[in-house]
Amino acid sequence: MILPQKTRFYPWKPAAWLKVSGEDAPGFLQGQFTNDIRNMLPGNGLYGLWLNQKGKVLADSFVVPTAGERGFWVGSYFSTAVAIRERLEAYIVADDVSVEDESEGWMGVSLLGDGIGEWLAGEPREGVCFRGRRSSQESWEWVFPGSLWKTVRAGIEGAREVDTLELERLRVEALIPSIPADIGPGDLPNEGRLEADAISSTKGCYLGQEVMARIKSRGVVRRQLFRVAGPGAAPPVPTALWHAGALAGQLRSAVPNAGTEGFTGLAILQTRLPKPFPELALSAGARPAVRVLA
Repeated sequence: MILPQKTRFYPWKPAAWLKVSGEDAPGFLQGQFTNDIRNMLPGNGLYGLWLNQKGKVLADSFVVPTAGERGFWVGSYFSTAVAIRERLEAYIVADDVSVEDESEGWMGVSLLGDGIGEWLAGEPREGVCFRGRRSSQESWEWVFPGSLWKTVRAGIEGAREVDTLELERLRVEALIPSIPADIGPGDLPNEGRLEADAISSTKGCYLGQEVMARIKSRGVVRRQLFRVAGPGAAPPVPTALWHAGALAGQLRSAVPNAGTEGFTGLAILQTRLPKPFPELALSAGARPAVRVLA
């Protein structure tokens, strides 16, 4: 099957690529992960979060069943192997569960473009493939032993490589938070608009589930992630945002615009701000110039 036209790719090293295995692994992960991993098939990845007791976000990952055994791959773009492994091992008591860090030996390639999923499924692929979270466009991840990179690269000949800056623009444009940079240990999933993609409301108990249920019944959060734009160079992040001399939120990500001046970013803002949102300032005494886009 021919690689779809206009396919773009981005090679990456997982911040975490863990193998979780053992007789109790399915039930253990089901009781820890925010999404419902029951009935997943090998090659089907599921995105979700690892929370603490207060419902705050410690890490995120994809969970993908391994082939032919009761095991799972747990992989993340940005949340570290140490953070996820410590979170898991803290709750292994008498369970037959082992967690092995295989991050060093694996790599991935993100594939972006219409028809990529169909192309990947068209023939067996060494490693694992699952739907990714890189942009609003169709995107998939192909993760494999690093020794296979030359073979994988030859298989996607004709695709255009994107750099980190372009990929970051796609992520910000799609309002996809990077964890823990945009949403982290001080934040709730709902503040990052993650409840639809990362949380199952029907799976039953998991760590932090009671907090998620209370938020769902209440229906509101006091802060939320928004896309913003401002003039000039992208400021260092995180940085405070101000309205009328009062703290209004925090800019968490900022990326220079392509081909024009200014920057676009993601910011966590107080939902009590006036509507429509006023322009915000990068310091208490500065002229407001940062616009809230969505």
